[in-house]
Amino acid sequence: MAEDRFPGWHGTTIVAVRRGGRVVVAGDGQVSLGQTVIKGSARKVRRIEPGGAPILCGFAGSTADAFSLLDRLEKKLEAAPGQLARACVELAKDWRTDKYLRNLEAMLIVTDGRDLFVVTGAGDVLEPEHDVAAIGSGGNFALAAARALTETDMDAEAIARRALQIAAEICVYTNGNLTVESLEAQA
Repeated sequence: MAEDRFPGWHGTTIVAVRRGGRVVVAGDGQVSLGQTVIKGSARKVRRIEPGGAPILCGFAGSTADAFSLLDRLEKKLEAAPGQLARACVELAKDWRTDKYLRNLEAMLIVTDGRDLFVVTGAGDVLEPEHDVAAIGSGGNFALAAARALTETDMDAEAIARRALQIAAEICVYTNGNLTVESLEAQA
């Protein structure tokens, strides 16, 4: 697998929080290769607008692989406008079965403000519980922090920022240089 080709390659941390009429996707900026920080200000949360409808995407893993997947997701959304779930399922099916795509090493969090999904190369399209999702090297730290912070009166952005700050304090592959995007949550 990728660990054989790229020993020591580590991802990032992306967290998504839906709360109080907003959905926020936030990610850190660190790109690491082994013990070396290659870049500290990468932008791993993007806003795409296939057909004019805004979609937030966060990715962990190989940047080139993630961009290939985001490009495919955009094409799926153009073919099925307004149908994020369908586009994600189609992407996951292609990702799992296509000879080229199945070698891609990345994970995605995507939302249109109504739906929130984690998409993996194992064919998973997961809708997280508790309106919180996280992926990447520090994903479990950010997920635990965000879940705990939903017990407070903090808004979605404050929860996402604090969860990433906590993850950055614990995970050496996560830094505090954040990119944060938000959308109005839709019913």
